[in-house]
Amino acid sequence: MRIWVNGELRDAEDARVSVLDHGLTVGDGIFETVKTVDGRPFALTRHLDRLTRSARGLGLPDPDLDEVRRACADVIDANPMALGRLRITYTGGLSPLGSDRGDAGPGLVVALGEAARRPDTTAVITVPWTRNERGALTGLKTTSYAENVVALARAHEHGASEALFANTTGQLCEGTGSNVFVVLDGQLHTPPVASGCLAGITRALAGEWTGAQETELPFDVLERAEEIFLTSTLRDVQAVGRVDGRELPGGVGPVTAKAMRIFDERAGNDLDP
Repeated sequence: MRIWVNGELRDAEDARVSVLDHGLTVGDGIFETVKTVDGRPFALTRHLDRLTRSARGLGLPDPDLDEVRRACADVIDANPMALGRLRITYTGGLSPLGSDRGDAGPGLVVALGEAARRPDTTAVITVPWTRNERGALTGLKTTSYAENVVALARAHEHGASEALFANTTGQLCEGTGSNVFVVLDGQLHTPPVASGCLAGITRALAGEWTGAQETELPFDVLERAEEIFLTSTLRDVQAVGRVDGRELPGGVGPVTAKAMRIFDERAGNDLDP
């Protein structure tokens, strides 16, 4: 594997950042995960727009998007694969040991790993922890991901691939690394960004292409929804067959199947929608 680290490609064994990088010491960083298909990134412009929004929200300098694009292209060229997970990480850079940010400038790492196509259906669980819809990091894709690690480990312990959170007011919010859609009376709904969920790239595209409504939903909607599906960079649109102990009837439901078909067709026709 060849990895871009602060201005140059390096072999994986030599791809190092300082132990004093603020992204490591205090989680002062942001990231994007981009799907690559046969050596081409999907929706890269949207991902880079969100990278900039996250940087501004965290108080980091705007990333040099020309450099980021060049880094992505070099990493993709250096690591050919059919389906990949391209990870762009942008951090506060060398800083003192503490919350104060240093003045050495930000760090940039771009890496690419192989990915496998997800199954059409999956199982999820709900967790007792909440998303804070009013927090300083709400809506930012930061490297402060430890609560997602804990929740996802809980999901795996219960034979599931994802854990779903409510927010502090008891509304349905999101998964550890996905957005959630539900079908009620044949209509497709997803929580609004005001719920505290990340403005997912796949969420936005799926919503635009299917006409899903943004709706404030109580967390217990998961107990009665006719269909549920997840969206994320590498899931695309993935049906949920089980929530906690509840089996959803029929496997991939008709609304979900249509959303899958629309997403595959539209994404296949335009790699940078």
